[in-house]
Amino acid sequence: MSASVYVQPIGLVSGPQAEDGAAIRLAGTMAYAARFALIVREGGSVTHRRVFGVREAAEALGEPGGELASEAERQWANLQLVHAPLQLGERTVRLDQPQVMGVLNVTPDSFSDGGEFLEKPDAGRAHAFAMLEAGAAIIDIGGESTRPGGAATWEGDEIERVVPAVEYCASMGAAISVDTRRAGVLEAALAKGAQMANDVSAMRYDPRMTELVAGAGCPVVLMHAPGTGDDLHAKDTLDGGDYGDVVSEVFDTLKSVRAAAIAGGVAEERIMLDPGIGFGKTLAHNLALLNALPLFHALGSPLLVGVSRKRMIGALSNEEPAHKRLGGSIALAVKAMDAGAHMLRVHDVPETVQARNVWRGMRDAALTDFTQLPPL
Repeated sequence: MSASVYVQPIGLVSGPQAEDGAAIRLAGTMAYAARFALIVREGGSVTHRRVFGVREAAEALGEPGGELASEAERQWANLQLVHAPLQLGERTVRLDQPQVMGVLNVTPDSFSDGGEFLEKPDAGRAHAFAMLEAGAAIIDIGGESTRPGGAATWEGDEIERVVPAVEYCASMGAAISVDTRRAGVLEAALAKGAQMANDVSAMRYDPRMTELVAGAGCPVVLMHAPGTGDDLHAKDTLDGGDYGDVVSEVFDTLKSVRAAAIAGGVAEERIMLDPGIGFGKTLAHNLALLNALPLFHALGSPLLVGVSRKRMIGALSNEEPAHKRLGGSIALAVKAMDAGAHMLRVHDVPETVQARNVWRGMRDAALTDFTQLPPL
């Protein structure tokens, strides 16, 4: 088995002045890092690890030698890559601060809303409008439940659920993403005004998806899920059973699907990545990924994080049901923002936008406070 290298930010700071300039801005966001770990793994084990600061970066990155050193340098450059805004129709979504993507489920068996917005289109329309008014940058419409144990949906049924929601969101001038793994559904949605794909299978489920996304030129979210068939949560189809090290394995898989998308004609700057919190992962796996989120900037694409109302919150809080997981959802959203996440996919838009605004205010204050520095 060949060796792999990872450049992981491990020391986050409020801004460069806190470290006398020895900090980097993570992926063009409002998050900064000053300490890093260079890790080499081979055969499932760590064979080399060095902790370093910005001023030691050149020396540390070259230590593995050969192709590993070249890959480490690429990851170091990716950590500092400033991503261009998303252009979704007439809307421009900037990625220099955390943005909020509001969830609109039009399924009969959603874990969070119980099919309310499918059975009552007026309620769905009102909910979409409320999310936009509250500050959602994008509405993400889903017509298939991807919860554990959920049955696969026939493409025709999914189209019938999604297209009306796309139409009423488009009439509001919304930026629209479609949460689907089926090319036929995406094609129908794009024709009615959607501008973005959110594929939980990372375009591995439907062989037509890559060609469609490439031809349409639309942005696409590639999410990590271990299953390759109908059950995206099955861990025995992609990652060879249980994870050895979930962080490096999810990183490697996202690196692979990103490369496949680019090879298939998808523009590099239109790819967003999602580590797939809760998909085929235990509580311990999810916590490890959340604690390692800054590493995923090294892949070179903007980062979307979806943790809203997830099962892990219930597991950590007396098994609270989905509709009582707001506090945990906000805590995880703040964790993701601290790590430099570009997009938060959430159910509770007003509360998350408020948390984002307060977080942004504190970060702005930290970045503009020079009172601790000596005069030049």
